[in-house]
Amino acid sequence: MGFVRLMTGDIAPEKLGFTYAHEHIVCRPGHWLERKEEDLLLDDPEKSRQEVAAAKACGVETLVDATAIDYGRDPQAVYDISMRTGMQVIGTAGFNKGFLWDAKMPGENRTYEEWIEGSSVDELTEFVIREVNVGMQETGIKGGQVKFGTGYNSISPLEIKTLRAACRAHLATGAPVHSHTEAGTMALEQLRYLREEGVDPHNVSFGHMDRNPDTYMHLKLADTGAFLCFDGIAKVKYNPESIRIRCILELAKRGYQKQILVSGDTARRSYYHSYSYAVGLPYIKETWAPRLQEEAEHAGINGEQLVQDIFVNNPRECFTFKKVSG
Repeated sequence: MGFVRLMTGDIAPEKLGFTYAHEHIVCRPGHWLERKEEDLLLDDPEKSRQEVAAAKACGVETLVDATAIDYGRDPQAVYDISMRTGMQVIGTAGFNKGFLWDAKMPGENRTYEEWIEGSSVDELTEFVIREVNVGMQETGIKGGQVKFGTGYNSISPLEIKTLRAACRAHLATGAPVHSHTEAGTMALEQLRYLREEGVDPHNVSFGHMDRNPDTYMHLKLADTGAFLCFDGIAKVKYNPESIRIRCILELAKRGYQKQILVSGDTARRSYYHSYSYAVGLPYIKETWAPRLQEEAEHAGINGEQLVQDIFVNNPRECFTFKKVSG
């Protein structure tokens, strides 16, 4: 029997409930901290608690906190928010993407880039395994997925290292895998390395698919069995909601309804109501999901079932630990 690993402990997949598949709750990325980019610092746990409580009050039951160590992760703060609000939270082991790695590692006189460059793939793999099986940043709070990421239209040698480490940690632990694709690029190219490492794409969710609203690419990716995460909801500066919904409905029409995830990737103060009076975390559940259901019905698709799959059934399948062979 599989399980989902929350920050607060393991649960049966059936208890996951209505789930946002990619969020950020507390993060202080060194790259942005050193540049004094305040909008990219979610550094007030009380404001984050207020936001999470509002999401819980409107019916969201689980958040996937996709903040990796190189994005200023604070597992203890997020654990405390989970305990105080009752929101179930899945934490993230592994890494984000290369251009952030110029920042100094906390408490050390070296950058993330120097750490990754100076470590073997096996050493990085052991680090990720420890984050899943023992705990993140010496807290005892375990990661519920492993993450890697690549740059915009590029994959660097160091990103290949962390990609391989995440894949090998997945094979050793059964933890689901999440891929960061910068602006929705390089997902198909990442598949080469997943295959080399023996990873079944059905155990991988690819983020930021709505940043690259290319249905051809989406269908090729879906053909592999992978999950596609449309995690830019409410970010109209990138694409209007009509574009996102059109891509999602096209996947549903082609038979890939069971492979779609949705979230907001709220990694800026200007996305949080508690920081800036923006629409915040409740928006997807209260406003966007009903719109998706309505537009699905107009397209001849069962909208109620589509919403149920995207927010309940698909996360249950995606975030369940798989049996480790051998």
